[in-house]
Amino acid sequence: MRNLRNIHCSVLEPLPGSRITAATWDVATDSVVCAFGPTRDDIILQLKRWASKSGPQGLTSEDGLDYIAAWDAPCPLPDLECDKILDLHFFSESSTSCLVLAGGDIVVVRGEPQSGEEKIEIVGSVDAGISAAAWSPDEELLAITTQADTLLYMTRDFENVTDVTLSPGDLKASKHVSVGWGKSETQFKGKRAKALRDPTVPEMVDEGSLSQYDRKNTTISWRGDGAFVALNSIDSGSRRVIRVYSREGSLDSVSEPVDGLEGSLTWRPAGNVLAGIQRLEERIDIVFFERNGLRHGQFSLRLSKEEMESWGTDVKLSWNVDSSVLAVCFKDRVQLWTMGNYHYYLKQEIVLPYASSSQEIALFTWHPEKPLQLILGSEAGLRRLEYKLAVAAGPTNPPNDYGVVAVIDGRNVKLTAFRVANVPPPMSSHELVFPFNVVDIAVSGSSLNNSNTRIAVLHREGIHLCEWKLHEKLPSKPTVISFTELPSDQFFQCMIQQIVFMDNHRVLLWHTGSEGASLSTFIMDDTTIRYDATSIQRGVRNLIGPAVTITGTEASNAYIFLDNNEVRHTSSLFSKTEEEQSRGSAKIRLPTFAPRVEVIGYHQKPVALADNYGNGPNSVDQGDLLAFGLTESGSLYANERELARNCTSFLLTPAHLIFTTTQHLVKFVHIAPVKDLEVPPDAPETDERCRSIERGAKLVTVIPSIFALIMQMPRGNLETVYPRALVLAGIRNNINKKKYKKAFLACRNHRVDMNILHDHSPQIFMEDVALFVDQVKKVEHIDLFLSQLREEDVSQTMYKETLRASVNRDPIQEEAPQNRDDHSQSSKINKICDAFLQVLETRKATNLQNMITAHVCKSPPHLEAGLSEIAKLRRDNSEHAERAIEHICFLADVNRLYDTALGLYDLDLTLQVAQQSQKDPREYLPFLQRLQELPTLRRRYTTDNHLGRYGKALQHLYELGVFDELTLYTQKHSLYVQALDLYRYQEESLKVILRLYAEHLQQESKHKEAGIAYEYLLEYESASECYSLAHLWKESLSCATLVPLSKPQLQELARTLADSLVEMKDFFSAATIHLDYLSDLETAARLFCKGYFFADALRIVGLHLRSDLLVPIIDAGLVEGMATMTELLADCKGQLNAQIPRIRELRAKKAEDPLAFFDGDGNGGVDIPDNVSLAPTDTSTAAGGSLFTRYTDRTGTVGTNATRRTSKNRRREERKRARGKKGSVYEEEYLVNSVGRLMDRVNLAGEEVGRLVVGLMRRGMRERARAVEGAMTDVVALCRGCVKEVFQVKEEALVDQSEEEHGRPKGGDGVLWDSMEESQAQREAPLVRAFGKLSLLSS
Repeated sequence: MRNLRNIHCSVLEPLPGSRITAATWDVATDSVVCAFGPTRDDIILQLKRWASKSGPQGLTSEDGLDYIAAWDAPCPLPDLECDKILDLHFFSESSTSCLVLAGGDIVVVRGEPQSGEEKIEIVGSVDAGISAAAWSPDEELLAITTQADTLLYMTRDFENVTDVTLSPGDLKASKHVSVGWGKSETQFKGKRAKALRDPTVPEMVDEGSLSQYDRKNTTISWRGDGAFVALNSIDSGSRRVIRVYSREGSLDSVSEPVDGLEGSLTWRPAGNVLAGIQRLEERIDIVFFERNGLRHGQFSLRLSKEEMESWGTDVKLSWNVDSSVLAVCFKDRVQLWTMGNYHYYLKQEIVLPYASSSQEIALFTWHPEKPLQLILGSEAGLRRLEYKLAVAAGPTNPPNDYGVVAVIDGRNVKLTAFRVANVPPPMSSHELVFPFNVVDIAVSGSSLNNSNTRIAVLHREGIHLCEWKLHEKLPSKPTVISFTELPSDQFFQCMIQQIVFMDNHRVLLWHTGSEGASLSTFIMDDTTIRYDATSIQRGVRNLIGPAVTITGTEASNAYIFLDNNEVRHTSSLFSKTEEEQSRGSAKIRLPTFAPRVEVIGYHQKPVALADNYGNGPNSVDQGDLLAFGLTESGSLYANERELARNCTSFLLTPAHLIFTTTQHLVKFVHIAPVKDLEVPPDAPETDERCRSIERGAKLVTVIPSIFALIMQMPRGNLETVYPRALVLAGIRNNINKKKYKKAFLACRNHRVDMNILHDHSPQIFMEDVALFVDQVKKVEHIDLFLSQLREEDVSQTMYKETLRASVNRDPIQEEAPQNRDDHSQSSKINKICDAFLQVLETRKATNLQNMITAHVCKSPPHLEAGLSEIAKLRRDNSEHAERAIEHICFLADVNRLYDTALGLYDLDLTLQVAQQSQKDPREYLPFLQRLQELPTLRRRYTTDNHLGRYGKALQHLYELGVFDELTLYTQKHSLYVQALDLYRYQEESLKVILRLYAEHLQQESKHKEAGIAYEYLLEYESASECYSLAHLWKESLSCATLVPLSKPQLQELARTLADSLVEMKDFFSAATIHLDYLSDLETAARLFCKGYFFADALRIVGLHLRSDLLVPIIDAGLVEGMATMTELLADCKGQLNAQIPRIRELRAKKAEDPLAFFDGDGNGGVDIPDNVSLAPTDTSTAAGGSLFTRYTDRTGTVGTNATRRTSKNRRREERKRARGKKGSVYEEEYLVNSVGRLMDRVNLAGEEVGRLVVGLMRRGMRERARAVEGAMTDVVALCRGCVKEVFQVKEEALVDQSEEEHGRPKGGDGVLWDSMEESQAQREAPLVRAFGKLSLLSS
C-alpha cells in the first residue's frame, strides 16, 4: 500500500566533451565517486568526487567536483575501441578506489598514499581481458570472469586464491529432480480423460535458446551474506547458464534452461531468489531462480512491442540493499518495482532527459547502506535521488475519513475506500488507468463547496484531477474530471517529484530543475484544473499535506519541509493578502531530517525565530502547530522533543498520534501541547493506549469515525483492527455530544461495557434518559443496556480516562468526578432503573417490555413490580401478556418468579409463569387447585406459609381470629415479636404470648431479657432466678424482696451472688453485698482491699467504728497488694527486656536475607553441589516452588495427595502460628502480639497502682508507696519507649500489582501467607496511658 515518493534530487552535468562512464558511493562521506572516460576520442580516465553538500538541490557542473586522480588508460585489446570500466568500487576506510577494466587491468587509486605507495597503481592484469567483476558484500573477495571463460577469486590484497574454468561439463552439476508434475504417470485418468488435455503439462520445454537482443555479456552477483556468488554467461555460444559458486570456488548449482534468458542477473540480498531477464516475442519478463537453479515465478514488465524494440532492447537489474525495491534499467529510463502479497508494483519510472541514442544502458547504483538512495544517469548527466515509502491516504478528520488509499502500479492507480469496503491488495475497489506511468498521488477530503473526494494524479506530462462521490449512500466509481499539461517552459528537463493539495482550491507541485527546487500551483474549481504560478524555493526536502485540525472544520493548508529541518506554511509563497502572509510566516523546526512529517494544528502563543534561507524575518510558532517527524533510524519527534526511538510508522488523527514500535506494539498518544504529550508504557495488558500487533506490521490509515485502524503486514496482506483507545475515544466523544445511539452501537459492536454510557458523565446521562430512549428507540437495545448495568464505575476501573484534565478535555468530562461522587451515595443500578421507569411510564404502549426489564434488573430485582405490570397487562391484552411473561422468565430465574407470582396471590399469573418453567404440571397443578378452593384469608395464609413468609402468614392467622392456632404457629417459627406487635392492644392475649416468649428466652439462655419479661408479668420469683443467672445481682435481689423471700432465703441468695462475683473478680460488688445484705463488715473490708479499693475499706471501717480492723485487715491487705503488684511489674519489665531485643534481632535478619529468614538454612551454611537434579516431587519443591512452599516443604495443591492433606497441613500450621516457637517464621508475629497484650495489662494496672499508692501513704507506708510507684513508672516508660519500634509501619513496598499474581495458596502455605499479610499490614499501636505520680512522693 506504500508508494515511492522522491524527497531529494541533485543533478551533475559534465563539461562538454566529457562522459560519465561509472559512479559509486563513498559511504563514509555520503558522496559519489565519478569516473570520466576513457572514450574513443580521449583515453584519459579521471576520478572526481561529487561531495554531499547541505546547500539547495539542483544542478552541479563538473567544475564543482573535487579532483581525485587522472591517468591514461589505453585499451590493450584490439577488438575494443576503448577501454571500459566494468566495476568501480570505493573502500571508505582506506579512501581507496578500485577499478576493473575490460582490457584486463585492475587499477587502485589511493586517496592518501603512504610512503612508498603510489597514488595510481595497476595491481593486476589479465591478458585475455575481463568480462565481468564484482566485490563481495564484505569487500574481502573480488570475483572476476575472463574472456577465456575462467572465474577468479582475488583477496583484498589482490592475491589470486581460486581459479575455476567454466566448461560445458558444469551443466551436469545440477541434477534437477522431477517428481512427475504434469506427467501422464501421475495423472488421474477417469472417464473421457483422453478427450481432455492436462493443463499442467507444458506444450513446449525450454532449450535455453538465446535472445536476438542478447549482448553476449557476463554478469556476476553476490548473495547478501557473501557465501555464494552467481555467474550469468553464455555456454558454448548457444545457451545462457547461471552458475552458482560457493565462496571457496566450488560449483553449487546450474540453472535450468530458459529460452530468451539475457545477461542481466541480480541476487536478492535477502538470499531467496535471483532475478534475471527473459525476452519473449510479445513481452519481457523478470524471471526468478532459486539457488538450486530452478525457476521460482516471474512477472511482466508491461512493455509494448514498440517499447521493447526501442529503449527496451537492453535491460539491467539491481536490488537495493534491503531487498525491498528492484530497479529495472533501460537505455533512457529506470523503473522501480516493489512486491507485496506476491504482486509486483511499478512504483516509479524515471526518464533520463540527457540520454543519448548511442548509450548502451543507463548508469545505476544503489547506496550500500541507505535502501532508497541511488545514483542514476547517462554519459551526459548524473542524478542523485532519494525516495521514501509513503502511503497516499485521504484525510483522517471526521466526517471525511473514508479511509481512501491510492496505490501506484505503473499507469494504474488502485483506489480503495476502507470505510466502504475492505479490499485486500493487490486487488482494489476501483482502478483508474492513465496514459503515462504515475509519479505521485494526492488525496483530499471534501470542502465547504464540494463534498466529494478529490484525487490529483501526477505523471510526467501533466496532472489528472479525479473525483469520487463517497458521501452518497451507494458510492459511485471515481471519474477523471479534468486534465492539464505541465507548461514546457517551466518543466523542461525537470525532475517532477511530489504533489499535494495546498488547500481546497489549489494543488502544489514540487519539481527540481537547473535552477533548483521550485514549487508550482494549479488552481482547481468544480470541473477544471489549470496552471497558476511557479516560485523558486531553495532547500525543499518534502511536501506535507494539509494539516490535521482538532475541530475538523478549520481551514488547513499544505506545508513544506526544508533542508534546515524547518516546517513552513505554503501560504507565504503564493500569498495575496496580509493575513495569508502572516499565517504563512509561522514555521516550526525538527532537530534532524525526517523523511516522513505530518502537521496538526494546535493553538498556543508564538515564539520568535530567525530564517536561515534569507527569505525575510519570520516568527516561529512552537505551539500553534505540532509537527511529527519520523527519521530513518526510527526516532519520532514532536517539534524538537523526542517521543520514541523505536518507531516504525505513525499516523495522526484530531485526537491521537498513533505509532508502531519495533517491539510490535501500536501506541496512542493524546494530542496536546508538546510538553504534555504522554507516551504510554509498554503495557498492553493494563493500558488501553498500548496494543500488541503482528510482528513487522505498519500503519496504512486510520478511520476514527468507525474506530478502524488498517495495518499492513510484512508480506503485504492487510489487517483491520479496532483498538480500544480509538473505540473508547469515539464513545466518549459521542457521549459528550449527546449522540447516545452512536455511543450505544459502538459499545454493542465492539463489546465495550455499556456502563460507560452512564459512568462517563453520570449527571448528564440521568438528565438525558428521555433523549437516550428517543435516540436508541429499539426496545431490544434498551433492554440490552439495562441488563448490563453493574454497580462498578467502569470509568474509574477498566475504562479509566487516560487524557489528563488539563489537555483538551470537554467541560462535561471536567464535571464528571463531582457528578460521580453525587451518585455514589446510593445504588447506581436502582437510580438508572428508576429514571428509566419514570420516563417510560408515559410510553407503556411501546416500551412495557423495557419497564419490566428495569424492574427485574434492579439490585435486588424488583420482581413483584414487574409481575404486577404483567398482571395489569393481562387484563387488557392476554397475547401481549404472554410475550411479557416469556420475556421476564428469560431475564430472571423462573423458580423465583414462580414464588413471587404466588406471593402476589394471583393464581392465574402463577400458572402462566409455571408453564414457562421446566416444572412438571403434576408438581404445581394440584397445589394451585387446592389453593383455589380455599377462602381468601386461608388461601393467603397457606400461600405465605408455603413460601416461608411466616410473618405474613401470622398476620393472616390474626385476621382469621384463631388465637390458639396462632400461638402454636408463633412457637413453631419463633414469631414472638410479630405476635406481640399484633396483640399490643389486647392485654390478656399479650400476656399469654409474652409468657411464652419469656420461656423461649430462658431456654435460649437469654436470662436478662427473660427476667425483664417475667418482671413485666409480675412473676418475681422467676425473674429473680433469671437475673441471678445473668449475674445481675441488683435486679435479682430487688425481685427477691418483692416475692417476698424469707430472710434466710434472701441471705442465701445474697451469699451465692457474692461468691459468683468474687469468682468474676468483681470485688467491689461482692463487698457491697456482704456489707448491705449479710452485715459482714470484715469480709466486706477484706474484699475491698483485695480489689485495691482501700478508700472504701477505710470508709466502712470508720463508719462502723471498727478501728481494730485497721491493722489485721487494712494494713495486711496493703502489704499483700504491694507484693502482688510488685511481682507483676517485675514480670512485665523482664518480659519487655527479653522480647524487644529479640524482635529487633529478627527484623535485622529478615532485612539482611529475606529468603534465608523465611526458607531457613538447614545446611548450616555448608555449600551443596549445584549439579544435582532436584525434580519437584511430593517431598521436594526446590524446583519451581514459591517462597511459601520452600518453607513448608509442601507442594500446596500440586498433586492429588497434596490436595487431600491441605486441611491437615493448615491446622498443623495454625498450631505452629499460635505457639510462635522460637526460630520459626511466626516468632516475630507472636512476640509483637505478646508485647501488645502486655501493654493492655499495664494500662489496666495503672488505676490499681494509683489506688495502692494512696492507700500506702494514708497508712504511713511511704517507702513501700515509693517503691511501687517507681516500679510502675519504669514499666510505663519502657512501654511508651518501645511502641514506635515494635509497632512500626512496614517500610517494604507491597508486591507490584503489575507482576504475576498467584493468589492466596491453600493449606499450610495459606497460614504463612496470612501471617505475612498481617505483618505487612499497618498495625494500630496500643495507647499506653501516662501514670500520674503522687506529688507527695515526687523527688
